[in-house]
Amino acid sequence: MRELEALWHDAVRALGGDHGPGDLADRYAEPHRGYHNADHVLAVVRDVTALAADRTGGERAVLVLAALAHDVVYDGRPGEDERRSAEWARARLAGLPQADRVAELVLATTDHVSDDRLARLLLDADLAVLGSAPEDYERYRRAVRAEYAHVTDEAWRVGRGAVLRSLLDRDPLYATAGARARWEARARHNLAAELSSLGDPP
Repeated sequence: MRELEALWHDAVRALGGDHGPGDLADRYAEPHRGYHNADHVLAVVRDVTALAADRTGGERAVLVLAALAHDVVYDGRPGEDERRSAEWARARLAGLPQADRVAELVLATTDHVSDDRLARLLLDADLAVLGSAPEDYERYRRAVRAEYAHVTDEAWRVGRGAVLRSLLDRDPLYATAGARARWEARARHNLAAELSSLGDPP
């Protein structure tokens, strides 16, 4: 958890601020989080930093803060979680000129579609796990299922199948060239394999 806070402090300092992370680490340690936890956020920070290698230092700092904040509220309520996460970021960064920009990027994760060049980097990094090695993808799948342990197997099969199909229908899946080169082919393979495992071949 100290790594989360260190990344926050480094990014804020890069923007000329001294705003602390507040309860950032505590939120990502909440027991109901199977996948949307500190490990996920650290991976998003790593991947968005790699994708943004050619951006300015200020842009990278904004992206890191948005990555750190994007799942800070996770109660399993799509749309509401992202809105409250954006509000949290705006409040934590109050007075920093880039506070609204960070909040805008967090809000972009609501429907994962954006024409904003920085938002696209964040959205692609958030989906990088889809293009991971098979064993890592399986851990991701199990972790997400654990977050929906209250859902029956049949309801999960239907709901998860719809999500997988919506992702496979996106062409391309990733918005940026860097992400497509890194993850597109493997992500499509992983998604199709999981869909088939649900008895619903693509």
